[in-house]
Amino acid sequence: MSTRRLRSEDYNDYSSTEATPDGSPPEAINSFASPSSYQRFGESNGTTWFQTLIHLVKGNIGTGLLGLPLAVKNAGIVLGPLSLLVMGIAAVHCMGILVKCAHHFCNKYQRPFVDYGDAVMYGLEATPSAWLRTHAIWGRYIVGFFLILTQLGFCCVYFVFLADNLKQVISAANGTTNDCHSNKTTVLTPTMDSRLFILSLLPFLVLLVYIQNLKFLSIFSMLANLAMLSSLLMINWYIITGIPDPSNLPLIAGWKTYPLFFGTAIFAFEGIGVVLPLENKMKNPRHFSVILYVGMAIVTFLYISLGTLGYLRFGASIQASITLNLPDCWLYQSVKLLYSFGIFFTYALQFYVPAEIIVPGAVSQVPERWALWVNLLLRTCLVCVTCLLAILIPRLDIVISLVGSVSSSALALIIPPLLEITTYYSEGIHPVTIAKDVLISVLGFAGFVVGTYESLWALATPPISNTTHALVQ
Repeated sequence: MSTRRLRSEDYNDYSSTEATPDGSPPEAINSFASPSSYQRFGESNGTTWFQTLIHLVKGNIGTGLLGLPLAVKNAGIVLGPLSLLVMGIAAVHCMGILVKCAHHFCNKYQRPFVDYGDAVMYGLEATPSAWLRTHAIWGRYIVGFFLILTQLGFCCVYFVFLADNLKQVISAANGTTNDCHSNKTTVLTPTMDSRLFILSLLPFLVLLVYIQNLKFLSIFSMLANLAMLSSLLMINWYIITGIPDPSNLPLIAGWKTYPLFFGTAIFAFEGIGVVLPLENKMKNPRHFSVILYVGMAIVTFLYISLGTLGYLRFGASIQASITLNLPDCWLYQSVKLLYSFGIFFTYALQFYVPAEIIVPGAVSQVPERWALWVNLLLRTCLVCVTCLLAILIPRLDIVISLVGSVSSSALALIIPPLLEITTYYSEGIHPVTIAKDVLISVLGFAGFVVGTYESLWALATPPISNTTHALVQ
């Protein structure tokens, strides 16, 4: 696999890059492919329709899923699920736009693969504006910038998530029991500040990102997926077995907190970077559009169900990650550790793309004898940057909303509709399509501005400190 291709990929799907099983889509999926649709021969050792579906679902599920119950709280028990549904439809539609435009440019320029940055660059080259055509290369730079920003933002979130969960497990160690149904309140043992927990994780994550072999990383990816899947099953079981009367929950939350909902929700739905690489790895890529809509329908259902049920279960006491609401018994303490184990190794996969964009260019500027040292130094510096940002913003809910508002909204909602306009404007595009694309981009930009402002405002507001932790609400 070429470095150029890797630079545009979301590494959530890297564990599938070496898969070579046999299989083909069933007739039900074949029937959706139009003879006039874009046709491309896939890789002979590419992934099957089922593997692609699994990796698409996996590539969209991470820490953002665990923060959705708080997002629903910020929107309201009725407005929250409805907004998640609308957000899911818009995000999937934008993914479909990206795939369609990439197909258009593959056909136009007779290329086997066009990544996100290429598509935006070619889209600007196709515009009537001479200035945009002259500066089309900036389309690739802008996408690369937001990819770096988004992925390093994910890494910051992982630092805070790991620190919060480890701190809670250690703080409640003396009060941890085998009784997961107790209604008593446990007084937490004082421990060091969460920022010190973040700092203590730094050397381990630095060593982890020194692993640069994708085949070796795919082993850790598989272990991480198993750990997080087991944890999610146990979390869902706990939620559905104790939902109280929801009549006291607000149907619609205050407008001040809704921008925080937007940031968290778009953070969860920001899987657009995985779309084109997955389509490129398929044996039969012409069937990808159907797999995209089926897979994202599953993801949207999981998001709405966990977000809604999690808020119903814990109500106003819901925390930034639903794992922090689990009782302090050994069973659910192990769930926190299992999910933390999965997130720890996922850090290296999320780190891969910004490293592949930044490191090779810098290494090429130094003598070969210094290449390895410069490589390791840059990786260390990038991890230290994410650690420093996590220390400066040690509140998980705020950092998720901020990353989602600043970077995820651009990649998932703002750029794809504009790409469709620039791609097809010279060839003729219906005014309704232009109006639809402009509306999505404007709403995405509004969410970007207001969500970023509210996240920074919430960050400047001191959080309410609780000295006790309820086992079961």
